[in-house]
Amino acid sequence: MSAAATTGPRILVIRRENIGDLVCTTPLMRALRAQLPGAWIGALVTRYNAPVLAGNPDLDQVFSYQKAKHRTPEESLTGIYWRRLKTIAELRALRCDWALLPGGPHASALHFARWIAPARTLVRGPEAAAAGPHEVEQACSLLAPMGLRMETPPARLAAAPAECEALAAQVRAHLGWRPERIVALHVSARKPSQRWAGARFAELIRRLPAPPGSAFMLLWAPGSERNPHHPGDDEKAAQIEAALRGRPLVPIATRRLEELIAALALCDRVICADGGAMHLAAALGKPMVCLFGDSDAARWGPWRTTHELLQPPSRSVADIMVEDVMQAYGRLCARIPSGN
Repeated sequence: MSAAATTGPRILVIRRENIGDLVCTTPLMRALRAQLPGAWIGALVTRYNAPVLAGNPDLDQVFSYQKAKHRTPEESLTGIYWRRLKTIAELRALRCDWALLPGGPHASALHFARWIAPARTLVRGPEAAAAGPHEVEQACSLLAPMGLRMETPPARLAAAPAECEALAAQVRAHLGWRPERIVALHVSARKPSQRWAGARFAELIRRLPAPPGSAFMLLWAPGSERNPHHPGDDEKAAQIEAALRGRPLVPIATRRLEELIAALALCDRVICADGGAMHLAAALGKPMVCLFGDSDAARWGPWRTTHELLQPPSRSVADIMVEDVMQAYGRLCARIPSGN
């Protein structure tokens, strides 16, 4: 629906934080669409996170901008800021009725809202905690001040069919056969307290049941751990792969967010640490075992998907043993309907 053809209010959701933050905002977008079917609903996000909203039926348009710190060698600061000004001018011309800031009063989001000049701006404040401890609940707390019903639907995420087809072909080519069930293990984590050793991942994959027709997918953020600007887990992935010769293991370095979403969509179960991949998998409805370190599990745990959450008293994933994950995986499988 174009903004000009709308029969309801024009609403812009501004969310500029990390992948998980944006995934946890999709229930708010879903609730807005359900309760205001005639509204024009748009989103302003970073270019890095924009694939999270690709194909989202609750949105009429997605606007994105590049953060200066994420610019590529081919991009100039002048070009980045010029494109940002053009986006702001386009949004300002829409004359939005509402700008929603579900991430709270971050300076950059407030600047965008002021420049876009909507009729009304709603910013999540401390009172949002009354809606519930989870990030989804607190983001959806903005519904009530708009005169709408408070609800917290599931998150929404769509994997691109072409990405899934290409990745499925890659999996078949690597294995030489088509797996009936795939267990994904995502081994990267941004925060040190969420990182699990490569040797433990290798032992876990060696011990996990692998009935005929099943396979494992090893996912990680590409790049060397020695890169000071964008460290990756190439060395950890190589260590794991070398330790598991003969196991049905498909290594996938996800260089693009679209590729990570497609990889998780192909999998049946997921084992990972708290982070963007966990939220993506939860939005895709994947049963999972998630390892939590020094983060608030009540606020950032998987939303509306079957899961087992492990968080040691030390709040360091390093203190989670392989046996702990094995037992959690067993409990998870017992909760999944037969045949899934």
